[in-house]
Amino acid sequence: MPLSQRIDAAVLRALDTTQGREAPAQLSEALGYACLPGGARIRPTILMSVAMACGDDRPALSDAAAAALEVIHCASLVHDDLPCFDDAELRRGKPSVHKAYSQPLAVLTGDSLIILAFDILARAADEDPARGLRLIRALATRTGMPGGICAGQGWESEREVDLAAYHRSKTAALFIAATEMGAISAGHDAEPWVDLGALIGEAFQVADDLRDAVLDEKTLGKPVGQDDLHGRPNAVAEYGVEGAVARLKDILAGAIASIPSCPGEAALAEMVRLQAQAIMPKMPARYRV
Repeated sequence: MPLSQRIDAAVLRALDTTQGREAPAQLSEALGYACLPGGARIRPTILMSVAMACGDDRPALSDAAAAALEVIHCASLVHDDLPCFDDAELRRGKPSVHKAYSQPLAVLTGDSLIILAFDILARAADEDPARGLRLIRALATRTGMPGGICAGQGWESEREVDLAAYHRSKTAALFIAATEMGAISAGHDAEPWVDLGALIGEAFQVADDLRDAVLDEKTLGKPVGQDDLHGRPNAVAEYGVEGAVARLKDILAGAIASIPSCPGEAALAEMVRLQAQAIMPKMPARYRV
């Protein structure tokens, strides 16, 4: 089964556990709306690719890890779009959850998805309790404080921002979770995989900063110019457009070089190259050299 189908099937199985006659209908619907149809599913794709490179001897566990990570990511998008943060009206080309369902339901949707992510891992832990606990800890570490995505959002309220720390927690944290959790689900040590996740995450953030700065809303499928509007630190402000493009290419080259030795190293390197092509913004003509 292709990775995309494995991931979507795992997410659908997880969402099925939130449905039922006793569940409030609008909130149940909003959970699916926030997760489906998915975006690029890049984080769970990386997770599954690492698991496969390491042997993928517990596919049910890696499926659960991928679903949990994607659900956490979707929860973060719901919260990011709220008026108290980005105040974004669009997400993935359709109205954001708070626009489609109301602000209270958007808050509850994000909260419910966070809880669902850990429930997914807890249910799957029967496959291998030791690995299951390590997966829960890895996801918790990269979601909360002091260095998870909650910390990343928190940096935006500080007067002085460390750009590297901001990017590492806001965006790279879930990519680090992807490489760590892929290795853990296949019975490998997580530590050697941290650098790969951090570099992919940094590359994704620089690419996102470029898209926000140079693309239009129709092309991107969500509001643009948000970094300038909200005064957020970003790579384009730090390096300029051309400098940010050069930085992105350097990071991606470093990511491929950082892949630990494993049975599926060559296939994993190819996956990273393909993801690099996918996240590289298609620059408007005025920025092309």
